Amino acid sequence: MNSMYFTEEHEAFRTSFQEFLKKEVVPHIEKWEKTGTIERFIWEKFGEMGYFGLTYPEKYGGLELDLFYTVIFLEELQKINSGGFAAAMWAHSYLAMTHLNVEGSEEIKKNYLEPSIAGEKIGCLCITEPFGGSDVAAMRTTAVKKGDKYVINGSKTFITNGIYSDYLVVAAKTSPDKGGKGMSIFLMDRDTPGISATKLDKLGWRASDTAEIAFDNVEIPAANLMGDEDKGFNYIMQHFAFERLIMGVNAHARAEFALDYAINYMGERMAFGKTIDKFQALRHNVAEMASEVEMCKEFNYSIVKRMIDGVYVVKEASMSKLLSTKMADRVIYDCLQLLGGYGYMEEYPMARLLRDSRLGPIGGGTSEILREIIAKMVIDKKEYKPAAH
Repeated sequence: MNSMYFTEEHEAFRTSFQEFLKKEVVPHIEKWEKTGTIERFIWEKFGEMGYFGLTYPEKYGGLELDLFYTVIFLEELQKINSGGFAAAMWAHSYLAMTHLNVEGSEEIKKNYLEPSIAGEKIGCLCITEPFGGSDVAAMRTTAVKKGDKYVINGSKTFITNGIYSDYLVVAAKTSPDKGGKGMSIFLMDRDTPGISATKLDKLGWRASDTAEIAFDNVEIPAANLMGDEDKGFNYIMQHFAFERLIMGVNAHARAEFALDYAINYMGERMAFGKTIDKFQALRHNVAEMASEVEMCKEFNYSIVKRMIDGVYVVKEASMSKLLSTKMADRVIYDCLQLLGGYGYMEEYPMARLLRDSRLGPIGGGTSEILREIIAKMVIDKKEYKPAAH
């Protein structure tokens, strides 16, 4: 137990969540990895157990717990070896639902946040576009106000839960002449006419549904605007820090899982009359990997603590994602090597881990973009401030 950050209550939650995953999720993972469809019943079970409401207000069915419960939720999801399943859960709970909670009207919270916490409605967040990638300000999707409606046209891509979600949280330009400062956030029901989605075939994260989504003259009520018009970019940037920290935590957790698996394997695998964990070259490689995992983990925990204390952690979260995802890719690559030929076999966890991990330095802002954000803060002394609500 790392008592600096986790209490006995945290650890009890970890144990019960591990048991839940083992009993309710693990038996279905292989099927979901093959079909690319996570069955609906599991969302409802997560909702019943309160797992989608850990940090959300009690008023809407949440538990109002601290962020270290979220850390445990993320870490344990990485250790069942399906990055896709984990992504579907946290993209719903922390990407789509965060916007509902922070920018949604009372009516939206009642009709969408509440059933999302209960696992009855699934959400997706639609920001990235086919021509924009990490350049959020270059967004082309538009929302034009006509009377008491907005008409939305454009497209989004790489959207987790983009096929099977019930609602979409969508960023669109309301004042295109203002560039990045003319963006707003909207809520859309899946069955609104003009929305179409195409499933994408991916290297990893195969259990989750990732989509390209098109909006063709989609009409939504003006009440579906979330927060203030033209403030969307600020909201997105504010939540990006949290998304990047999530991906940093995911990275240290999957690297730790890979390393634990490799160490156990090495203790059983015999070569030249002894177990391979007795060979100095391999031992020293493990020592280095364990040190890197621990450094990232400790840094990530400290950022969570700062977030709880109200610090705006854009720089630290960007650093976390940049270094933790790079570390995870390297550690998993080396752990696969430690398994020899078995590392390359699908019945062992490393092949899938390697594929799933590779999204880390890409999703939620590429490593290249993060280096530039960090450079602006470190070299140019740029300060990012939270959006005023």
